[in-house]
Amino acid sequence: MPRDDAPRPAGHPLRRLLANPDFLRLWAVGGLANAMRWVETLVAAVFTFEATGSALAVSLVAVMRALPMLLAGAVAGAVAEVLDRRRLLMAGQAATAAGAFAVAALAVAGRLEVWHLGAAALLGGLVWTGEMASRRRMASEAAGERDVVQAVALDSMTANTTRMLGPLLGGLLYQTLGLAAAFALAGICHLAALALLAGVRLPQARRRLRPRRLLADVADGVRVVRRFPVLRAVIGVTVAMNVFGFCVNAVMPAFGSAAYAASPLQIGVLTAAEPAGALLTGLVLAAGRGVPLSAALMIGGCVLFLLCLLLLPLMPALWLAVAVLMLGGVGTALFSALQTALPVTCAPPEARSRVLGLVTTCIGMGPAGVLAIGALADALGPGRAIPLMAAAGLAMLAGIAWRTLRR
Repeated sequence: MPRDDAPRPAGHPLRRLLANPDFLRLWAVGGLANAMRWVETLVAAVFTFEATGSALAVSLVAVMRALPMLLAGAVAGAVAEVLDRRRLLMAGQAATAAGAFAVAALAVAGRLEVWHLGAAALLGGLVWTGEMASRRRMASEAAGERDVVQAVALDSMTANTTRMLGPLLGGLLYQTLGLAAAFALAGICHLAALALLAGVRLPQARRRLRPRRLLADVADGVRVVRRFPVLRAVIGVTVAMNVFGFCVNAVMPAFGSAAYAASPLQIGVLTAAEPAGALLTGLVLAAGRGVPLSAALMIGGCVLFLLCLLLLPLMPALWLAVAVLMLGGVGTALFSALQTALPVTCAPPEARSRVLGLVTTCIGMGPAGVLAIGALADALGPGRAIPLMAAAGLAMLAGIAWRTLRR
């Protein structure tokens, strides 16, 4: 529950957040866990491709990490309403650490196989599924509604930072020390996150877990979303961005090579451009004194990002493509901040985890977009696939905006 009744330091919102020990611990947990998720994803992808020579095998391992979000996101939100969210997070970090150490041990023994990485990815995805309904909600409540936008912006900024640096760290570790070292480091960081969570002290109203009521709780969460136009917009926009927008990362290497004959380093710069723009925007949002909690602003940010994708193939030079993607990062930063801030401020307190669980399910629809843009890129080329997907996303956003904003 929110803790706005607790005394808070005066002054800038960031000063208040950095003086809040519960928020700091939850923020650090998010940074550690997200960084290690990207390390594990990159290392698993490189090992799988080296072992099989199959891009499909790499995709399947990646899908294993996203699958639990689609299948269990809504249920995870309902569970987070009734069980101790801190203990759920601690159990998740312990399980992820055990999985990482198991992979490292198998690698040292020379017995690691691709299916082991798929199993570890599935476990990591299951833990990640509860992240929004548990950790992000707790971080928002630790900050209080007064500072929730800055708190979510700071958390999103950290996520974008780890999205840039995690793969670089994973590649460096894999190249210099090997897979075992990368997963061992991941295990150590997950244990550090576990220790940080042990010190979190947030009150939470709980009730007895009744498995038979979980589906009813999920259905009630759906009814809550249907009652509030803002929440319907969050759900719809999340689907649009994850299916039609973020899928572009899957074909960015092919696009960079085909359009600009880019080197691997240049492709890395191209891939990092959008999160870099989002990071810079996140710094501005986190340092600001207030951003409107507006569905229109969230939709506008998403429109900006998809328009940038629509224009991307028209850029005649690599540096212009990088600039366009960085501009698109402004939109993804607004989306990321408001995707969490709107549910935790607009949904009834007793239903917030369920609503965030439904948002997680929508994020889990991303692999559908990855498969679609991959098929289009094979058939038409990445330079045509990207704007086609962006145009479909813009059409969906237009419908969401009309239904949400017309009143």
